[in-house]
Amino acid sequence: MSDKRTTQPGDDMPLVAHLTELRSRLLRIVVVWMLIFAGLFYFANDLYTFISEPLRAYMPEGTSMIATDVASPFLTPFKLALVSALFLAMPFVLHQIWGFIAPGLYKHEKRLAVPLLASSIVLFYSGMAFAYFVVFPLVFGFFTSTAPAGVAVMTDINKYLDFVLTLFMAFGLSFEIPVATVLLVLAGIVDVAKLKEIRPYVVVGCFVIGMVLTPPDVISQALLAIPMWLLYEVGIVFSQMVRPRKDDAEPESTADKPEQQPPA
Repeated sequence: MSDKRTTQPGDDMPLVAHLTELRSRLLRIVVVWMLIFAGLFYFANDLYTFISEPLRAYMPEGTSMIATDVASPFLTPFKLALVSALFLAMPFVLHQIWGFIAPGLYKHEKRLAVPLLASSIVLFYSGMAFAYFVVFPLVFGFFTSTAPAGVAVMTDINKYLDFVLTLFMAFGLSFEIPVATVLLVLAGIVDVAKLKEIRPYVVVGCFVIGMVLTPPDVISQALLAIPMWLLYEVGIVFSQMVRPRKDDAEPESTADKPEQQPPA
């Protein structure tokens, strides 16, 4: 005698089909990414001029950025255009990720798809904008003002790009904390009471992450850690408005699926 169970969303989809769908979505992401890159490559030097403005505005008169490698004048703008294309393709990337995981979600979870996807995009770009317009001027103003006497501030263009891309990614991802918090609650991994209970550890973790991902100065560390903490609090507020995933919740189209017998 065997017990019957009701199939969950995605149970009847074999592993090969999942991998095939994943490959298809990854290919779409790459194609869109390359198309955007093709359109941006012509403006690569203009992009670098724009991205380097926060530093150049604080460089002493008579100094400039330098290229220490032979290929840097070409490769650095090329890399910037490539990464910028990925950032611009982020809405499509997130849409493809959501499309891949959506079949495994319940009806009430799918109703949150649009607001979660839209908020993910807005928060990611907001984090990058915060880094460019708020963090960069403070950080570069601090660094250039602390140079010892007789030392000319002449930053390598490739090292500068690596530096700002790291901060862009750090702030873009850190601003996704409310979305991540809501998803954890929806999945039933944690509840709101637990999120409130671990708040002191989260605050400490925010400052640790700030130390790891930002330059070794208090300003940039605080400018990353404090927004992360505030966004965590925002995530708790929105998590109280959603219903966590229940084991006995009715999945979409369950009635249309046959009951499966477990192997003997």
